Amino acid sequence: MTFTPDRATYIRTHWIMAAIAMALGMAILWALGNAHVWTGAIGGLAAVALRGWYLMDEELGHAWRLEDGVLAGPGERRVPLDQVEKIRAIGAAVQIVTKTGDKHLIKFQADPQATIARIEAARPRGQE
Repeated sequence: MTFTPDRATYIRTHWIMAAIAMALGMAILWALGNAHVWTGAIGGLAAVALRGWYLMDEELGHAWRLEDGVLAGPGERRVPLDQVEKIRAIGAAVQIVTKTGDKHLIKFQADPQATIARIEAARPRGQE
């Protein structure tokens, strides 16, 4: 089973980040007394749009595979399912925390709860 990032979720997440960056940019300029507060919105939008465009191919290429009791991810990451301590959704991502404290993110999942359910179903009995 493979968990691949969802393009629509990636774009939606970046729209949310852009809205937050725009509001923060404007708030900072307002707090500094800048007469051109609206430029904070343009700067926030531009920064997040550039980041999203630049990283899209890389981020959408990070797939995780569930195979033989191991969750295998990008960068040769391997998480044995019997070592998983906690699984939780954080926005559109699924965080895996191991018994040793290592943390891994399966990012941009269209349905994080379904991803969690599939991983939980594959865990050894008594490990849930």
